Amino acid sequence: MSTLSLQHDLGRAVTLFAGDGLLCRYVYAPQTAANESPKPYFHPLNSLAGDTLTNFRPNDHPWHHALSLTLDNVSGANFWGGPTCERGDGYKWRDDHGSQNHLAWTKLEAAGTTAALAHSLEWRRLTEIFFREERTIDIAVDLAAHSWSLRWRSQLTNTSGRTLSLGNPHSHGGLAGSHYTGLQFRGARELLDDHGDAAIKIVAEGGLEGIPVVHGTLARWMEWHGQLDQTLHRVIIRFENNPGPLHWFVRRNYPLAAFPFQFDQNLDLAPGANFALDHTLTFTSP
Repeated sequence: MSTLSLQHDLGRAVTLFAGDGLLCRYVYAPQTAANESPKPYFHPLNSLAGDTLTNFRPNDHPWHHALSLTLDNVSGANFWGGPTCERGDGYKWRDDHGSQNHLAWTKLEAAGTTAALAHSLEWRRLTEIFFREERTIDIAVDLAAHSWSLRWRSQLTNTSGRTLSLGNPHSHGGLAGSHYTGLQFRGARELLDDHGDAAIKIVAEGGLEGIPVVHGTLARWMEWHGQLDQTLHRVIIRFENNPGPLHWFVRRNYPLAAFPFQFDQNLDLAPGANFALDHTLTFTSP
């Protein structure tokens, strides 16, 4: 049995091991640039076969931080990173970036084939605190299935004292099809390089297959069937929105998946109101 164990680099990161192999590292106090909207992230995030599945600060979009929770536009504050898309003048670099800041751990444990990480955070820009978040991450290894899963649950409460409008470049900036927001997974660059191999593909609930069909379509789950360089190991990554279908955001040439909790309309959140996210990612080595 691959027993999970935990190593805590105090004030910086938590690393999980499955037996002797590194499974994932959660950096909860990042040291990334302010214009990348610093946020906790998982990297590396590995398969049970030992392949790294995430990409951190890729050269095309350095603000893509492997597996991380993002909000593209919160009443003018950018918690995604990089340039901001505004209706009328498109993407530009603006002085509008926020950050997510760790406050305290409420659970940090690993035993047998499961682990649990839970902590409180605040989302702020300058002196304004937009949200208080309670984040829980549950990890489970299934050796019989050659897989492991990561369930990410977040509850964010509007602590700003004003109504917040949550948008994305599609709903806020008028850029059709660009609903970047929510939990994002930036994958290793080679994952979806199909080189004519029909087994490398993107599929979704209901028999959907291919970017033109899956992107922006309502489905409860989506899967990437990929392959790694060097080892040539195959991997299946399943993205699931536990409460039900959402409009998936997916890119193949720079492998990216996002769970947009709002799609073509901004979501207005009253003072003191909260919203919850509940997603599961499963990594299988066939």
